[in-house]
Amino acid sequence: MMPLLNAERISKSFGTHQVLKSIDLTVKAGDVTCIVGPSGSGKSTLLRCLNYLEVPTSGVVYLEGEPVGLRWNGERLYRMSFNELAVQRQKMGMVFQGFHLFPHKTALENIIEAPMVVKRKKRADATEEAMALLQKVGLAGHAGHYPRQLSGGQQQRVAIARSLAMQPALMLFDEPTSALDPELVGEVLTVMRQLAEEGMTMIVVTHEMNFARDVADHLVFMDGGVVVEAGNPSDVLSDPQHARTRSFLARVL
Repeated sequence: MMPLLNAERISKSFGTHQVLKSIDLTVKAGDVTCIVGPSGSGKSTLLRCLNYLEVPTSGVVYLEGEPVGLRWNGERLYRMSFNELAVQRQKMGMVFQGFHLFPHKTALENIIEAPMVVKRKKRADATEEAMALLQKVGLAGHAGHYPRQLSGGQQQRVAIARSLAMQPALMLFDEPTSALDPELVGEVLTVMRQLAEEGMTMIVVTHEMNFARDVADHLVFMDGGVVVEAGNPSDVLSDPQHARTRSFLARVL
């Protein structure tokens, strides 16, 4: 079976600084892949390359067999137009460290904006679906609240609902709990665990090792822009094969 996402030899440089060095990553539909590693290892850059928020210096990402951000013209690949890329990105939801909600819109309005503007859904239909998503993330009673009236954990759950409203095939999470107070982390991880149980394909950059151990199907440890070690989370976390992995885990577990 063709993987949902396949990244082949992804490299990324900013000037003379090479952040990613020929990364390969394969994700099957329904799987949860967690990417861990020290700050500056390239985790977030890799995630942004997967949906072309960052253009890889070299390499190609395939989503459902189609190159991301590129299109075939004969036997060569060329950059997509902005509009073509916008259509393709609908298949990938992304949740950032910051919540990036529209401050002048309520939780409900934040969620229905993209389905109405991008997918041309009727307001009544978008609202019905958004209310169901707010229920899913435990915020059914907060539809009329503005971001300033919500805690960080609540704002992040609205951000997750907003991404889910586009019905993506794949969800990308870039350290979604790192900006939260410790007591609010659990409510966001609970939503993510539920998504995993429902079969949502997810790639999660995280420092939450217990979440990675319990929920992930595949764990990737990165350092210095390369994949140092990857495999079953329980194996990697309990019996790492590389000295760099062992030294990192000794500090975070």
